[in-house]
Amino acid sequence: MNIYLNCGEYRTDKVIDPEGPYAICPLCGFKHRFLRLPLLLVGGASGTGKTAICHRLIGTIDRAVLLDYDILWRPEFNTPESHYRDFFETWLRVCKNISQSGRPVVLVGPGACVPENLEPCVERRYFSDLHYLGLVCDEDILTERLGTRTQWRRCHDPAFIASQMEFNQWLKGNADTVEPQIELLDTSGMSVQEASERVAGWIRGKVSKGAEP
Repeated sequence: MNIYLNCGEYRTDKVIDPEGPYAICPLCGFKHRFLRLPLLLVGGASGTGKTAICHRLIGTIDRAVLLDYDILWRPEFNTPESHYRDFFETWLRVCKNISQSGRPVVLVGPGACVPENLEPCVERRYFSDLHYLGLVCDEDILTERLGTRTQWRRCHDPAFIASQMEFNQWLKGNADTVEPQIELLDTSGMSVQEASERVAGWIRGKVSKGAEP
């Protein structure tokens, strides 16, 4: 997608004409059609149910591709000062190319539901809309869930728990003040099955609304 067939240049910053939609080379003016689909993003603090829900839904939704963003995580991506820009640019590039098959991507990961992490990215222009869903839960439930995890996940450290509490509180307090707004799902009193059904309904609703290329 980033290599131009006309001039051979590699550019991520193509000019997007939504009427095609077309991606236009800023150097030679060559344009090509592509599928400009929505991207769905599901995030939240550790312990709110992301991984369990993702595993439950994989293979059950045939109109979208579900991916856990941890599969590409590497230490060099740990750059909070830049809002993890390289990491999210990489994921947007992957999602952009997958969506050319005709199915939008649902990207699941802690910071995926934070618009500030994705909206400034160069690759964001290739999607019609970005839809954000944040999973939250009560603090006592969050603490309990993290405390029952296996040791290798390293979720028992007080500093880690405090950071997840802070993120959980941030989502609750800021979901309707950021742009675009973050839809919230409180998983506190839900079984994994119920939470998965709610997320599946959200996905199907967004995919149906953004089905047009």
